[in-house]
Order: sequence, then structure tokens, then C-alpha cells
Amino acid sequence: MPDNRQTMLRRSLILVMVMQAATLLGDSASAPGGVLGYWERPSKAVLRFYPCGREVCGMIVRLSPTSGRKTDSRNPDAGLRSRPLCGLNIGTGFQQTDANHLVGGHLYDPVSGKTYSGMATSEGDEVRLRGYVGISWFGKSEVWHRVAPLRLEDCR
Repeated sequence: MPDNRQTMLRRSLILVMVMQAATLLGDSASAPGGVLGYWERPSKAVLRFYPCGREVCGMIVRLSPTSGRKTDSRNPDAGLRSRPLCGLNIGTGFQQTDANHLVGGHLYDPVSGKTYSGMATSEGDEVRLRGYVGISWFGKSEVWHRVAPLRLEDCR
């Protein structure tokens, strides 16, 4: 009888491991590249989501060609209005729950000078970035598209 129990236990453990592996493979297959990487706004500005410590941050790596602004001139803090937009972290504090999802972060909008709660969900070569106040129902989403990596030195 002890051999039969051991055999059943081994089979159960193998089944659990196979199911976990299938789940992991399914997640990675559904989202090549995941949410980390370079994303272009409809305005042609580019944001890079990257790991920063235990969190994920979002940095401007290319400015919108129609913006004309090079500094954070609309920041409510007058002392920050002269800082360059190139290289500015506008996404902070995100937690990556899986390859395709960022939650719990904050998004700074240099156009309005306001900061919002934020989340991001990627699917293939698109990411849906949502900024909101309070609960996510009271917010706005934008769909951005994946682009090839850019060098920050080329930010303009």
C-alpha cells in the first residue's frame, strides 16, 4: 500500500508541475515582449517602460515633433519648470503583476502638469495606458504602439 500512495503523490505532483508550466507558457506566448519596452503615443512621443529597482518606471525618450516644448514648463512646482522633458520619468511606482500588466503607479502628464494614478496593459504590439483620479472608472485611456528601442541621447 505505501508504494501505491507514493505513486499517486508523484503523479499528482507531476500533474501540478505540468499545469503550472502550461500556464506560464500560455502567458508568455500571448504577449511577446510584454509591457516593458518602447511605446509611441499618437502624438509620436515615445515612452520607455523599464525596471527601476523593485518597480517599473516610464521615461520620455522622444518628444512629440508637434509639441515645440523642451522643458517641463507646465509643472505646478515653479522650481521644476526648467527641467528637460527628454529623460523625464513620467511613470513611477508601477508594480508588474505579470508580463503584460502594470498597476499601482502614477503618471505625470507634462502637457497639463497634473499627476494621475495609472495602469498599463499590453497585448502584442499595443499597450493601453490609463490615467485616472480615485478609481479607474474616472479616467482616460490611450493606446500606444510598440516601436524599436531608441537611445536617450537622440531625444528631441
